[in-house]
Amino acid sequence: MSLGGGLKLVLIGDGESPHLLKWARALQPRVQLYAISSRGFLPEFLQLLPDARRLALNTQPDHAGGNVALIKQLPRIGAWLADTDADWLHAHYLTSHGSLAWAAKLGWRLRAQIAGSAWGSDILVTPQRGGAWRWMTKKVLRHCAITTSDSLHMAERMRELGAGEVMVFPFGLEAMPKNNAKKQPWLCFANRGLEPIYQPQLVVDAFARIAAAQPEARLVVANDGSLRVALEADVAARGLADRVSFVGRLDAQAQASHYARATWLLSLPQSDSVSVSVLEAMGHGCVPLLSDLPANREVIGDSARGLIVGMQVASLDDLPARMAALDTSKLAAVNRDWVAAHGLFEPHVQRFLTRLKELTPA
Repeated sequence: MSLGGGLKLVLIGDGESPHLLKWARALQPRVQLYAISSRGFLPEFLQLLPDARRLALNTQPDHAGGNVALIKQLPRIGAWLADTDADWLHAHYLTSHGSLAWAAKLGWRLRAQIAGSAWGSDILVTPQRGGAWRWMTKKVLRHCAITTSDSLHMAERMRELGAGEVMVFPFGLEAMPKNNAKKQPWLCFANRGLEPIYQPQLVVDAFARIAAAQPEARLVVANDGSLRVALEADVAARGLADRVSFVGRLDAQAQASHYARATWLLSLPQSDSVSVSVLEAMGHGCVPLLSDLPANREVIGDSARGLIVGMQVASLDDLPARMAALDTSKLAAVNRDWVAAHGLFEPHVQRFLTRLKELTPA
């Protein structure tokens, strides 16, 4: 173990992702932290870590694969890691950054052990794309001394692919939000990417049913993606343009203000692990309407903290009636209490680091 400051740990991931930044904020006070980014770094990273502890590769990785530019950076990565001589390489998103960590450890005979954090599609989607992807995922998992998953369902998939020790905890909130905003009873919020995997068209279909039953219903659609233009056109064609607002990507503060006012969160992806945005919304007292996925049932039960919505358009017909039957004020309090007990990030990071120390040779 490194002397003077405990574990020496290198984050390997996308330094332009707010999720990796959240990990960095949690880890920085507790370890000697370094970071490698496949792209650049968010400004806050530059304040957290001095230049000597950051390596930006400035590539444009495709998380679905084909990351030739990233692989070409391996000699630079290996040399930097050999010089850093860390105890742990902590790779985020296993099929890209996890394979880099494994290849660098092998090629440069690094003493560091690998911890791998799965983010969702790297386990639930990529291995199904073909034999080569499955082989790579299995190889990375088997070279990780420990892995993390944010759902029991994904952890089981990881074990089936050869993972050893898997720690399961939500990629939760850094702190509980204040509870001081007045909810608008039929205000709905959706903030997943406007890409096919998140099924934003199903969100619009669902809201059309809600709007037909509730004249005061409104929908705010945050985030962006390749389907945005088509969705805006569809909303206009349905005569809902004055009831649906597309607001694009939001910073954390703006997003929090939408969570605070909304009563409902619509999140209907076709594949997902436990979503941070769902936990954030529940922390703000929103009632989630979620697609029928194992990880979503882990978060809200069958109906204890929200509603499970079928993935077929026909299954949406009874949604307004199911929503009207819920006591949203009571559920807001239930959901906040549940997130406070199960959905905070900090205690789990401490537990993760305790385990890394146990696995680190003296």
